[in-house]
Amino acid sequence: MKKIAVVAFGGNALLRGNQIGTIDEQEQNAYDTCEKLVSLLNDGYSIVITHGNGPQVGNILLRNEAGFNQYKLPKMPIDICVADSQGGIGYMIERQMRNVLNDYKIERNVVTLVTQVLVDKKDEAFDNPTKPVGAFYLKEEADLLSKTNNWQFKEDPRKRGWRRVVASPKPMDIMNKAIVKELVERGHIVVAAGGGGIPIFRHENDHLEAIEAVIDKDLASALLAREVGAEEFFIFTDVPKVYIKFNTPGQKALDVISVKDARKYYNDGEFAAGSMGPKILAAINFVENGGNQTIITEASQLTKGGSFGTRITAE
Repeated sequence: MKKIAVVAFGGNALLRGNQIGTIDEQEQNAYDTCEKLVSLLNDGYSIVITHGNGPQVGNILLRNEAGFNQYKLPKMPIDICVADSQGGIGYMIERQMRNVLNDYKIERNVVTLVTQVLVDKKDEAFDNPTKPVGAFYLKEEADLLSKTNNWQFKEDPRKRGWRRVVASPKPMDIMNKAIVKELVERGHIVVAAGGGGIPIFRHENDHLEAIEAVIDKDLASALLAREVGAEEFFIFTDVPKVYIKFNTPGQKALDVISVKDARKYYNDGEFAAGSMGPKILAAINFVENGGNQTIITEASQLTKGGSFGTRITAE
């Protein structure tokens, strides 16, 4: 049986900060990131790839608004927008992964699964929505949309306008986890749980229904990693290591830390809620529930050999 690694692609796997997001840019970025996985494949790993979808689902929501305003096309809810982004991004990653395999003469199958993720409708996150989605609006526009659609808005911290906010509930279960596990154990590369998964909840009659929310992709990836029995969980981000005292004169890179130390740093407020914080929580969740280690790093570090990134271990 092959070793299993779950690799969570960050947003910069498809879109760099200085780019506008053309298809050529995204496809090249996807190829470059997939190419970094060759070292894991050569080391005998079977891989599950997860990914973010923030910029892409934001663009889909903008098209929603434009289509409604100009052509009166019906707006699609967030779950459909997340599903659309999963399909588009998954297709892009799958095709570029196949191109990488072809270029390196590696024989593996690649498959993308549109993935639903179960949440609790009573999750306290629904009482305090915090995840911004979609366009920026004037206060007057936000008030009108709030009244018309029963949406909630918050002012952007950088004063760029008002944005809709939705809940970010805890992922409870990955649908089709058994299929993902079966495929990856057979050595196939699986792309799943994109954008944290499509949030759904279960009625008393066991029927599944979508709910307006966005699930954190790193927490969903950690859950998937546990459920498929992964030994390693990689979180790709835009820095080579995790830092404490980040962007201060006392900035310090972390090499290998225990979950105990990781939790202490987290509780001390060392990691921002909108960036490194969820990644640290996901790393802790994976290791505390039986994973070998979580490695947080920039994708290019995989090709350098030896020790790289910040490694979070049980002890």
